[in-house]
Amino acid sequence: RMDQALLLIRNELPAPGLNLTARSGSCHQCLYQFLAFVPPSNESLRKPGTASVMVDTQHPLTLLLNSSMGDRDLCKIQYHFGEFGNYSLVVKTLTTSTQTVSCDLIINEGPISSYLPILFAFLVYMGILVILSAGRLLMKIDPVRNWVYKKLNPRATDRMINSELGSPNTTDSVNCDPTPQSWSTGSQRRLRSLDTFRGLSLVIMVFVNYGGGKYWFFKHESWNGKLHFPSALFSRFVFIMGTSIALALGSMLRWGSSKWKVLRKILWRSFVLILLGIIVVNPNYCLGPLSWDNLRIPGVLQRLGFTYLVVAALELLFTRADSGTWEGQFPALQDILPYWPQWIFILVLETIWLCLTFLLPVPDCPRGYLGPGGIGDFGKYPNCTGGAAGYIDRLLLGEKHMYQHPSSGVTYQSTMPYDPEGILGTINSIVMAFLGLQAGKITLFYKDQPKQIMSRFIIWGIVMGIISAILTKCSKEEGFIPINKNLWSISYVTTMSCFAFILLLLIYYLVDVKKWWSGAPFLYPGMNSILVYIGHQVFANYFPFKWKMQDSQSHAEHLTQNLTATTLWVIISYILYRRRIFWKI
Repeated sequence: RMDQALLLIRNELPAPGLNLTARSGSCHQCLYQFLAFVPPSNESLRKPGTASVMVDTQHPLTLLLNSSMGDRDLCKIQYHFGEFGNYSLVVKTLTTSTQTVSCDLIINEGPISSYLPILFAFLVYMGILVILSAGRLLMKIDPVRNWVYKKLNPRATDRMINSELGSPNTTDSVNCDPTPQSWSTGSQRRLRSLDTFRGLSLVIMVFVNYGGGKYWFFKHESWNGKLHFPSALFSRFVFIMGTSIALALGSMLRWGSSKWKVLRKILWRSFVLILLGIIVVNPNYCLGPLSWDNLRIPGVLQRLGFTYLVVAALELLFTRADSGTWEGQFPALQDILPYWPQWIFILVLETIWLCLTFLLPVPDCPRGYLGPGGIGDFGKYPNCTGGAAGYIDRLLLGEKHMYQHPSSGVTYQSTMPYDPEGILGTINSIVMAFLGLQAGKITLFYKDQPKQIMSRFIIWGIVMGIISAILTKCSKEEGFIPINKNLWSISYVTTMSCFAFILLLLIYYLVDVKKWWSGAPFLYPGMNSILVYIGHQVFANYFPFKWKMQDSQSHAEHLTQNLTATTLWVIISYILYRRRIFWKI
């Protein structure tokens, strides 16, 4: 099967036989898991005992051979097997006098290079990029450009895009001041970098949700640690949502909307997002017709909706229609100091998260436990998955209303339901959105000062990185609070915020400052993010997004299908962009 290799064990030792156990390199402090019993050799027939097992190729394995009587360990081997490889492990004595046992690993048939499809796909998309770049060069020729513009007629598109809420304009059209600020000169222009950032995160999220070619590094980390692609995607979406909140609320208030009207819009958007998450995009549909008995209450859209409600209401309470220069002390901190009550609220929320996580008593579990349960921590706490976070969800929601197949189930063999979008983690998603809100305030307060915006993005990125280094001790497992996407630990939030500030800085510089990049193709799904996200979930099992494969154990076929489906959604979003169709809640 995919991500497996065949291991044949040849035992040339006499009775009583051998036990083969293994532990994955991705499984921290895990118990060894039994793989096979290898019978002893038949001395009379001079025939070795044999056994064959399938071993995992995604991560390095530690193989342990010991006597079936359990009296001693014979050998320990650490090896990273290759996909579809064929191996033999020969166990024999070197000399009869010393009874020294040797374990030799032999490659019978070499593994395949499972990463070649990724290289091929990269070359294909690079070829498409070259063709499109050549097309852009042709568009610089006046006759060609005039002909294309006449056919496409995009003027109304730009007007509609710039009228959408969610990005600051270089003109404040409702400003009645006869001496407008310097930022009100020039034509209205939407910050394309925000849509590009959102679209980039969304496109990768769609690809990962469709399977990511079934490669292990496109899957969520089983528990603590490495920052795979999936670990950063949802957090970036939450971050840029916070950025858009600052820009959208400021825009609505400048256009004369009352705070009560804006609050009603916030409540409606939150309600619709939560409803869509529960009714439309619910993974428990795989258990049969949706019913209250197995309805998953938490979810991605549910968390987005609630996070949006809290952060938007918090910003609405303290935002001002006039985002001019602050006249108080420390003008360099004008995007922070006037909003000190917001920071106090966020610090109180984070204190609640810390107290519940580390002080709440959880039955049969150590206080402050952050582990995956199952066979982790040497099997001491098998039913403690997620510690306080899992306990609160099971207590308030019930096990049947949670996600039934957490990422810890495969590696750590945990059996307890655990929801990565649970109640306790929502606190830190609010913190993440609030940090994104800060990025939005920076773009508002320094509208026509790109150097100020970029320098502050850098400073925020460095500060978040330093906090993450302290919390984690720059370690995967040994820090005070490890990086954990399932728990949405505070170290995960600060680390993802660090990367988000830096990525937004780069995109802002390329797209809005230097204009070296238009943001395409990620701009288009970024402007129809809700439609693309819900659409890719609803139509995931329909052609042409999915079809029956000839070889379901082939990374190449899975990668082809997943990239095709993702590309189709980019094309759909581009068509909607050209037709001026933008689904807003």
